[in-house]
Amino acid sequence: MIIPVSSDNAHRCSFLPGRQDLYLRLGAVSVFVRNQEESLRFYLDQLGFKLALDARSPSGSRMLAVAPPDGTAVLSLVSPKAGTDEYKLIGKPTQIAFLTENVSGKYEEWCGRGVTFCQQPQERPEGGMLACFKDLDGNTFALVADESANREIERQRRAHVARLESERIAALELENAREVQARLFPQTQLALATLEYAGLCIQARTVGGDYYDFIDLGRQRFGFVIGDIAGKGTAAALLMANLQAHLRNLCSFYSSRPYTPFALGQPQRLLQSVNRLFCENTSDRSYATLLFSEYDDAARRLRYANCGHLPGILLRSDGSLERLDSTATVVGLFKDWDCSVNESQLFVGDTLVFYTDGVTESFNDAGEEFGERGLVESLCRHRRLDSTTLLRSLVEDVQHFSPRNQHDDITLIVAKCR
Repeated sequence: MIIPVSSDNAHRCSFLPGRQDLYLRLGAVSVFVRNQEESLRFYLDQLGFKLALDARSPSGSRMLAVAPPDGTAVLSLVSPKAGTDEYKLIGKPTQIAFLTENVSGKYEEWCGRGVTFCQQPQERPEGGMLACFKDLDGNTFALVADESANREIERQRRAHVARLESERIAALELENAREVQARLFPQTQLALATLEYAGLCIQARTVGGDYYDFIDLGRQRFGFVIGDIAGKGTAAALLMANLQAHLRNLCSFYSSRPYTPFALGQPQRLLQSVNRLFCENTSDRSYATLLFSEYDDAARRLRYANCGHLPGILLRSDGSLERLDSTATVVGLFKDWDCSVNESQLFVGDTLVFYTDGVTESFNDAGEEFGERGLVESLCRHRRLDSTTLLRSLVEDVQHFSPRNQHDDITLIVAKCR
């Protein structure tokens, strides 16, 4: 009978790269015992085995299995009815051998735990060492070691040490990357006369592809940016840094130019330059959604270009809702690219929210998405709060709705006109 073994407690599977044949391993070898619970304690406490299975079969009998600390072998401890052929096998040689790198060492260890051996360790004619021991029911087992097995064990031990060191270095590099990326997000905030604002990014992995920024454009103009790089993990983080560098450099260049009625096309030209540089410096499949907005602190005017990003939400002081929909396609996918710029006038009490799909695509145990509806309801519920507290409340509502593992970056910008 094949026993369904817990992967956490019993065995370690390895699938070789490129393997095509169907997976196959030993399911379990039956050992017949008189008392399952007493035998279980022997194998766990005296031999140091691990519990592999403890469940009830459909007929109600107890299915019990143990496994040695290493490898994939599993022993099923079966308690047959008295008088059956299986019951007569209790106390007989099992023809089961356990492999160790040091028979004498394991012999001393198990003797100290009260395990009964049939003889002291002996040299085998074919090489290596052999000892035999018994369980509580007198079932006998062999404990063996040979040089070829020892060499393989040592090879695996060295490979394991090398793998751990590689994983340690990789984890250290990821942590360094996380710290570097954290510094790419805004470290300071410019005080505005008519607007209070806050932003944050909670990454699903150590590093991610979500991006938000606050940029001083000069002459009482201020930039709010939020974006989402296609993909996840390290690759997306590198592209995010690339996009941020292009955008900040170009913003610095354009903000230094005279701001006259003739220069009203500056946001379009800026984003065209961003798109061109992103295309030139990334692969053909790389792209980002981006919502770039320019806020005039004196006039309370918001000009924005939504490049394939989720619509911004503008909640008016009277409770009405406006969406800052897409005005262009995504950035970085097409060299021949253009965008249009829309404009909104803000008034005291208005609230503006930019976000990424990690907010709206968070899902609960029923598979339901938080969605734009959930975000709007949360925004309406907390709208009286200041921007920082409002931002925190929105995130808490998302995390309460989706308490399991976060599957995507959660990034938000909240601004309130005062």
